[in-house]
Amino acid sequence: MTDKTNPFEAMIAQYQEMAKAMNPALESFTPKGFEALWPTMPKEVMEMWFGNTLNKDGLDAKTRLLLALAALTVLGAQADAQIRMTVRHLMEAGATKQEIIETIGQMSMFAGIPAMTRAMELAQDVMADSEESDT
Repeated sequence: MTDKTNPFEAMIAQYQEMAKAMNPALESFTPKGFEALWPTMPKEVMEMWFGNTLNKDGLDAKTRLLLALAALTVLGAQADAQIRMTVRHLMEAGATKQEIIETIGQMSMFAGIPAMTRAMELAQDVMADSEESDT
């Protein structure tokens, strides 16, 4: 091949230009801005959507969210916004810091230490922010 340019990078640049043309605000879009729209939902809403609606006698919201956190960690802890939101939802659903930390730590066996470390950093940031807002 004589073409030295990376076709993948060219495609990404083309899509970025297209997104800017359709909505200039996308140029400065950040997932943290999306998080601010709905930082957490009440436990009762989580129970209605994720628990009682799907399976009345099934898993409660806290257990479902611990499973989601485990899955996000195993996927490599690459979804920062989703991990932060899940930790906030877990705290709202009554999960203790110890339960959150243990869930992430257990995933080191499956996801590896770097993914576990990244998820732990994100969770600790959320928990620290929560402590600061409580005082």
